[in-house]
Amino acid sequence: MKLPNPERAIVETEKIAAYCLNLEHPEGKHKARVFKSALDLDLNDAEELQTILLQAVVDYDAIPGESNLYGQKYIIDFPLSRSVNKQSFRAFG
Repeated sequence: MKLPNPERAIVETEKIAAYCLNLEHPEGKHKARVFKSALDLDLNDAEELQTILLQAVVDYDAIPGESNLYGQKYIIDFPLSRSVNKQSFRAFG
């Protein structure tokens, strides 16, 4: 299923930089290592990753995940290629 209102999706570059691409974050550092080794993404690429994620929300199907205090979470699996690297990627949100 497509996400309802994908044009209203919010992906904050601050969260990407502070968490997903931050090698110093206690929890996010593991994701940051994967992004760096698989796709050569680092803190300088937060805006690029934001653009990729926002486009994936529009283009790919979402699977309902857990709900929490902030609302319903969804999972989106999509291919991600950058330079010569191509990976399958799973976005949660």
